[in-house]
Amino acid sequence: MTQNRTHTCGALRLTDAGKEVKLSGWLENIREVGSELAFVVLRDFYGTTQIVAETPEMVAQFKAINKESTISVEGTVRERASKNSKLPTGDIEVVPSKVEVLGRCRHNELPFQIGRSRQADEAQRLKYRYLDLRNPEVKSNIVLRCQVVSAIRKAMTDHGFLEITTPILTASSPEGARDYLVPARNHPGKFYALPQAPQQFKQLLMASGFDKYFQIAPCFRDEDARGDRSPGEFYQLDMEMAFATQEDVFTVIEDVLPPIFAQYGTYSRASGAPFLRIPYTEAMEKYGTDKPDLRIDLTVQDATEVLGGCGFGPFEGNVVKAVAVSDFHETRKFIDKTLADVEVVSGGKPYWFRLDENGEIVGGIAKFVQPIKEAVVSALGLKANDFVALSAGKLGAAQKTAGVLVKTLGAAVPGHMDREQYTFCWIVDFPMYEIGEESGELEFCHNPFSMPSGGLDVLLKAERGELDPLNITADQYDLVCNGVELSSGAVRNHDPEIMVKAFEMVRLGEEDVKAKFPAMYNAFTYGAPPHAGIAPGVDRMVMLLAGEESIREIIPFPMNKNAQDPMMSAPSEVTQKQLDELHIALVKPEE
Repeated sequence: MTQNRTHTCGALRLTDAGKEVKLSGWLENIREVGSELAFVVLRDFYGTTQIVAETPEMVAQFKAINKESTISVEGTVRERASKNSKLPTGDIEVVPSKVEVLGRCRHNELPFQIGRSRQADEAQRLKYRYLDLRNPEVKSNIVLRCQVVSAIRKAMTDHGFLEITTPILTASSPEGARDYLVPARNHPGKFYALPQAPQQFKQLLMASGFDKYFQIAPCFRDEDARGDRSPGEFYQLDMEMAFATQEDVFTVIEDVLPPIFAQYGTYSRASGAPFLRIPYTEAMEKYGTDKPDLRIDLTVQDATEVLGGCGFGPFEGNVVKAVAVSDFHETRKFIDKTLADVEVVSGGKPYWFRLDENGEIVGGIAKFVQPIKEAVVSALGLKANDFVALSAGKLGAAQKTAGVLVKTLGAAVPGHMDREQYTFCWIVDFPMYEIGEESGELEFCHNPFSMPSGGLDVLLKAERGELDPLNITADQYDLVCNGVELSSGAVRNHDPEIMVKAFEMVRLGEEDVKAKFPAMYNAFTYGAPPHAGIAPGVDRMVMLLAGEESIREIIPFPMNKNAQDPMMSAPSEVTQKQLDELHIALVKPEE
């Protein structure tokens, strides 16, 4: 293989017995049995091999080497007397004749045990990520990521897409999150921005006459971390198609992703084409979220009419939502803890009652429900041993709490979640506009580059007062898998006239559009094709495939929750000379 080894530590088998071999790797462990016998575990990228030192001199040599040093071992393969069926190399061992230290570990104590690094404090894991990655369990997630990216590339190429890279240094653009800015040394006072997404460039490629584009695109957003979102940078399968409709995009994704999920996923089952299409308003009403986990069989029912006037204060004048859970036999302690968890996540207080085995209303707000028992049982389709969780408030707040109830109860109560599968769905028909929480005025709900359903006509109707702008939907869609949003996409607004009119609805005129999106606006005036695209998140995809709860587990060198890299000490201070070259003066915030 190389001058340092004839085989890897995962390659040798019983058929190799009697061979003279040379292995190289990390000294993982040494177990002494007296002064004349020691069992050594040698590990490399491919696996482990047991080395057996059988002389005092050889035992002493191994004892003098710190764990995690890299070494080479020359010796003879033989059959093990005590085999280990759990290891691929468990039928053999190597009796060494020569040991050489290639890279000495100069630390007697490690920050954590390599094989148990996942149990270590995350701050330590990130600081010593190069040690954490030596853990085969951690390394396997990175290998999986490589395999998935390779499979994506092949599938997209097989579908006729060209992989084209787009710029990293570009102009700042209002795309929802904060930009990472890069000062331009030769242009004092001006800045590049790292792209939040290749959105404008991929649309410009369509205007340039390319038919199908994709790339595994790095994206940069200065936003807070979450379990399914890494701060700083992330990667997405960015794609765009010319002369395409929403259904064209769906067809490609439904053909590309299910085989990858079935082959590489923790679960062997994945939704086949076509994925379920759920309108946004239906998703919010039925699941309380636009990211439903269809592995859960619980849904939300509207209980405003039947319970709104029951006399319970929090229901008065509010929307009331109900989540009924059948075959419920959990304790009061379980109920209290679960609903407390829901309140923390949703910010809304949930309420409850249940039907006991005799069909009687008990617990929670039972005294308010009992007088209208028959109406409630009929309206919600209840039967004995049903548990009913309730939320109340303005429509959005009631839906949000109900959605958290569905997710939490579905996962916690046995029999209501089929975990061992990947369930995909499309959320379609998103609102084009919404009322901004801070501004109180009309704003874009999601992507301003989306085509309004109905084109210019619906915008003109809204302008004339014939249509409520909040009722305008966009040709926009989200791909959701197991309650995780994998991506957003849309049929793009490729017509300058429609684009300007869409922005006028949010108090931005043609000059604003030209100023904010000059290249795209000008390109479209030269005749752009209808086009559509999407960008599933690679990091989230691999997280789902690996069955991990945190996205940091599948990123080779992730930042921590505060967008810091403790291994590289980033972000870091720079010299005054560097600041002077960039024409930057630091102003420290007042304490």
